[in-house]
Amino acid sequence: MRLATLITAAAVLLAIPAQAKMPFVKKAQEAGFTEVKDCKACHSALPVKKDGEMTERGKFLKATKAAKKAAEVDVNWLKDFKAN
Repeated sequence: MRLATLITAAAVLLAIPAQAKMPFVKKAQEAGFTEVKDCKACHSALPVKKDGEMTERGKFLKATKAAKKAAEVDVNWLKDFKAN
């Protein structure tokens, strides 16, 4: 019984960081950005770190967030993203 509880608790704790910003992926897909499949669409390395390396798309979103002085990234800004 203790082992099962420990395993369940460990699974929950390990899953939390992986899903911390998954709503961004879901929102992007719902908005029609089907190329966004996971966090690596914007982040170059996993696990994701706050100031970690970003892809071209991630840099675009971060710059747009700063320019708009927004509190959070809006995935709808991706409509203005042009990949090189």
